[in-house]
Amino acid sequence: MNTAVLTFNTNGAGSCLYTELIDLQSIGSLEVTRATTIEFNKGTQQWEITDTNGIILFTHSLRSLCLAWEQQHFNR
Repeated sequence: MNTAVLTFNTNGAGSCLYTELIDLQSIGSLEVTRATTIEFNKGTQQWEITDTNGIILFTHSLRSLCLAWEQQHFNR
């Protein structure tokens, strides 16, 4: 089962890991910013999730597990 978590700060701005489970455009205009990058490292033969500072947060040989990790990590 997929879970979407949408949180709002005190100014009313919402944030979440983008999903199409919620029609986000129906509640207003969007500003989309990537929290991570998932790229394949041919040297290690692993998919790497890096944050906006280039720090590796997670690696795995399966991209699908990286996507699942990203969803779990950001939906805490």
